[in-house]
Amino acid sequence: MSASTRLGIVAVILLSVTLYMAWAGANSSWRYYVTVDEALVLEPDAAAVPVRVSGEVVPGSLEVAADGHGAEFQLGGNGRNLHVSYRGQVPLNLAESRQVVVEGIVTDRCVIRAEQVLTRCSSKYTAKLPAEYSADSDAGIVR
Repeated sequence: MSASTRLGIVAVILLSVTLYMAWAGANSSWRYYVTVDEALVLEPDAAAVPVRVSGEVVPGSLEVAADGHGAEFQLGGNGRNLHVSYRGQVPLNLAESRQVVVEGIVTDRCVIRAEQVLTRCSSKYTAKLPAEYSADSDAGIVR
């Protein structure tokens, strides 16, 4: 086997490994999150796959551990809820009726073991009313 043939084989193997690693890394982040209703209908074999679920903390369901290192709550969907069990430092702004994204593993049809809880800031995505802009600002003016 000539040197150029061996070099070609090594190049193909390295390219294949690189492409596989890129695909495997990107595959987990292609789907940013699913809704509660989408999480409740996941296939049974998808139960061991990490998932990100977005929803609202159901009022009256939030129970935070006394030491702040764990929480249990319901994530609301359209008519059905997903029970979230989280062990870790609870975000300070986690509250009832707040939009959150939960990362974890669905252990049962209606239970997710969360590894991370991210709260969403609703005011960040709300447009300001014209009265909230100061008279001397250039806000909203396209030049």
